[in-house]
Amino acid sequence: MAIRSNHYDLAFEEYLRKDRVPYVVVDEKRRSLLKHESLKSMDFIVYSAARENLLVDVKGRRFPSGNSRSGRKWENWATQDDLRSLKTWETIFGHGFRAILVFAYEVVDPRFVSLFEEAFEFRQRIYSFFGVGLGDYAQRMKVRSASWETVSISSRAFRELRQPIRRFLDVT
Repeated sequence: MAIRSNHYDLAFEEYLRKDRVPYVVVDEKRRSLLKHESLKSMDFIVYSAARENLLVDVKGRRFPSGNSRSGRKWENWATQDDLRSLKTWETIFGHGFRAILVFAYEVVDPRFVSLFEEAFEFRQRIYSFFGVGLGDYAQRMKVRSASWETVSISSRAFRELRQPIRRFLDVT
């Protein structure tokens, strides 16, 4: 099961439930063990009748992030372990499955709600969900912090690649 204290995962799950999108919550308490490696679990497996099934890793972020001088509004970092594990899961599941990162933004300043194509209210918070295909992200990523083993993509690349999550799902 998903980490029940993570409000980003809970909000994304409620979003899927609201639109009756079939999904499975993955147990994140343990890492899966393969022959020669340990894998971080994805957060959700989302099923689709009309397109690829999704292997989803939710990345919760606040929007805007930073302060007004920093200009950092669209945080999109992930760990190298997140990406490595998600790629391995995509290979294991094989044809018909696509790994994506879902950036779940909690819109902490109501002045910015209009920037989002879709806003979703859950437990008195406002969220917006964007998907980026793992392959697209990996092609454009740069090391953000070597010591923390994190990567990110530029704001420009993120604007080009991100899609409202609805475009990845069988919903209108």
